[in-house]
Amino acid sequence: MFQKMCTKKEFPRSSAKKIQKKHPTFPLFLAAILLLASSLSFPVRAAEVDEQAEVEARREMTVESNERENWPLGPQVGAQSAILMEAKTGAILYEKNIHDHLYPASITKILTGLIAIEQCPLDDVVTYSNEAVNSIDWRTDSNIGIKAGEQITVEQSLYGLLVGSANEAANALGEHISGSMEAFAELMNERAAQLGCVDSHFVTTNGIHDENHYTSAYDMALIARAFFDNDMLCKISSTANYIIPRSATVSEELYVTSRNQLLPGKEYAYEYLVGSKTGYTSEARQTLVSCAQKDGMKLICVVMKEESPSQFTDTIDLFNYGFSNFHMVNVADEDTSYTVGNNSFFESDSDVFGNSTPILSINPSDVIILPNTAEYEDAVSTLSYEDAQENGSAAVIEFTYNGVYVGSASVDIASQEAGDPSQNSLPVAVGTGGDGTSSDTDRIYINILHVVLGAIGIFLFLWILFWLITLIREYSFSTKKKEKRRRKIRKKQDYINFDRYTKDDF
Repeated sequence: MFQKMCTKKEFPRSSAKKIQKKHPTFPLFLAAILLLASSLSFPVRAAEVDEQAEVEARREMTVESNERENWPLGPQVGAQSAILMEAKTGAILYEKNIHDHLYPASITKILTGLIAIEQCPLDDVVTYSNEAVNSIDWRTDSNIGIKAGEQITVEQSLYGLLVGSANEAANALGEHISGSMEAFAELMNERAAQLGCVDSHFVTTNGIHDENHYTSAYDMALIARAFFDNDMLCKISSTANYIIPRSATVSEELYVTSRNQLLPGKEYAYEYLVGSKTGYTSEARQTLVSCAQKDGMKLICVVMKEESPSQFTDTIDLFNYGFSNFHMVNVADEDTSYTVGNNSFFESDSDVFGNSTPILSINPSDVIILPNTAEYEDAVSTLSYEDAQENGSAAVIEFTYNGVYVGSASVDIASQEAGDPSQNSLPVAVGTGGDGTSSDTDRIYINILHVVLGAIGIFLFLWILFWLITLIREYSFSTKKKEKRRRKIRKKQDYINFDRYTKDDF
């Protein structure tokens, strides 16, 4: 009864009849609306289902590092591509599709920032041209609101670039360095190749989507190694908020705020974070490059084509995996097989009064990284001369563990620091510089004083030996001569006695 009353009250049957009589097509209109509503909602639900299915499919993709022998089992992340690299050695601790060509979005800006700080003083003034500012979509693209014609420093531009992810800042820096954004893109590709990148092709300064602008997690990790090796870039990329003050060249204060949730005070703040840069486009999805350091171990993590907020949680999981399952080993502390000490003939020091430095020694700062279940003796070393000349070393020792690269150490030739070696030593080249000429660090020295003393010693030894031989010979000859004289005397005496005997007998 109550239900009927409500039905009549809300939409009386008589009213429905009146509407139908007045508008005979009303039922068809109502049905069309309902059909349209259902048709609109179905693709949305279907898209959501497809997206979730894609996420689950990415999560189930093979993690190549989990198939290594005696290697710690890493987490299953939702990113299509992910890498965890130890910064000093370049050893890859975790890998998942690390060479897939993917869109980077705004993590492109770490390469832009790296080139900028390498090419320009921080106090250089950058003019924001009309093209740099207005070539982006202000409604959708990240920006700091600077106007065409305004000027700020390179340092302020870097804060805009890396904290606010400002696309116009990337454009302006590119123009400032190379004259145009197109020329700067060429420089980006050149610098990437120098860093060892093999999967990248950069077209834009900022990562705004372009089908020809792509990279890989592996290449981004290599770029990040150089990026996070710079203290200023680490400082900027770990900043949550920054203000560019009003000035004679800036009409109003510019507030720069980061959306990176790994930073201090944010939802997923990570206590060991060194620096980080986010990225997003609808084609790239979420991308993230981060660096963290704990107990001397510095790790770089890159995740690409991920969904929010998993780019943050997966990064934290990967960092914790690395710090919990691996340890560093100082090669110089453990290995002596490649160390050659000084001797009385060859030396590394120019001081004629003594030496304390070995001729060949392992760089004391070089380390390898191993699973916690492995020891230094489990690593296999191989001596290589290919990369030695680049850093002035005699050779490079490369280490592997179960076939996986875990780091390297340089075998160095002791340098000459104590005076001019030409005054008391002669150089002997054991290597050459990049131009084919011998370098100071590629030499050991013959100690002239030791050589002279050695020669004198050898001469004295030979003279004494000759004297002894002569003395022995003379003594022996004299003994034989005396014995021969005795024989003659004895023989003569025998003749005399014989004569006496015979005379007495006859």
